[in-house]
Amino acid sequence: MTMELTDAGSAVAETLQAENSALAALDLPRAGAMLARKERALADLAAAAARAGTQSHHAADRVARRLQALAIENKRLLERAIAAQGRVIDVVARAAASADAPTGYGLARGRRPAAFALSAKA
Repeated sequence: MTMELTDAGSAVAETLQAENSALAALDLPRAGAMLARKERALADLAAAAARAGTQSHHAADRVARRLQALAIENKRLLERAIAAQGRVIDVVARAAASADAPTGYGLARGRRPAAFALSAKA
């Protein structure tokens, strides 16, 4: 395995670890900001792998296993973050819907009562 491939694999692993840390803390802005870094690291890894050929399979297997474990954890954390965002959106939507709900009973339903100061003048 070439040094270039080792370095590229390490860069992907470090990026995934950083993103996983952000996702575990539900720091979604920080995790989202890592997208370009992750894409660049993956592109560098693919390019290094294309140039490396079939050298030293044992080292490549170790890097591949590490990246696979990090990718699985990354997927789990991304799904968790998406679910958390969905719950927040649901809470906000329900709160907005109940704020729009009509108030009062009977004939007054849906009409807001006049302010007390205006009612007192009448």
